[in-house]
Amino acid sequence: MTIRPPAVAGSFYEGTPPRLRAQVDACFRANPPAAAKQRFIGAVVPHAGLMYSGRVAAAFYDAAELPRRFIILCPNHTGAGHFAAINSAGAWRTPLGEAAIDAPLADALRAKSAFLAEDARAHAREHSLEVQLPFLQYLLGDAFTFVPVCLGAHRYDIAEDVGRAVADVIREANEPVGILASSDLNHYEDQQTTLRKDQLALDEVLARNPRELWRVVDEYDVSMCGFIPTTAMLVAANALGASESQLLMHATSGDVNGDYGHVVGYASVLIR
Repeated sequence: MTIRPPAVAGSFYEGTPPRLRAQVDACFRANPPAAAKQRFIGAVVPHAGLMYSGRVAAAFYDAAELPRRFIILCPNHTGAGHFAAINSAGAWRTPLGEAAIDAPLADALRAKSAFLAEDARAHAREHSLEVQLPFLQYLLGDAFTFVPVCLGAHRYDIAEDVGRAVADVIREANEPVGILASSDLNHYEDQQTTLRKDQLALDEVLARNPRELWRVVDEYDVSMCGFIPTTAMLVAANALGASESQLLMHATSGDVNGDYGHVVGYASVLIR
């Protein structure tokens, strides 16, 4: 079995099992407990280092009634590999153990899409999907599987195709499958500018309007690194009947390090 080793253990998150478990636990304890677990179709979850965005990510993972199967869509920060890359077999390792790829779901998804291709290169050094796994492992242990999809093409038709394929395979799965879009929001501008640009994008995410999200990101220069996977998630969620959206938390890196002149925005959004 092919095992993808962790690419960012020791940098984006702690590199040893006890320290990572304590770090994830601290992310959850930083927020008030969720009032009740909520079923969801899709979500947006941030992916910076856990010291920066972990609390915001934990707001989703604490609020969600988690299934045991996931399709996780992430951006391609490295530029490596195929523009719509999937891994269909094996497992990914973190200090908390090995997370198994859902091979049947991955094979079905690849068959449904005109663009997805098997390519480990796109995933090899990509952090944005990897940083979701410690949260799932902390909560579910090894009792979950996932399909990793890395999207890098700046083309709406590709994001739409992947989103429709995701919806199709979930309809046929006959059991719950959660869709996670890994994305941070605006990057490296001052707090006021970032909050304004973040809100432009969040308004369209909460309205579940993928085309308008795409337009807003382009027109207003919102440096939302995961807008492509978020677009695909919204297409899928709409096709699966989503009717409600909830902003669980919105913050910036400045809230952590006190530097409000040069921040990154983070949000957790639950769609049901």
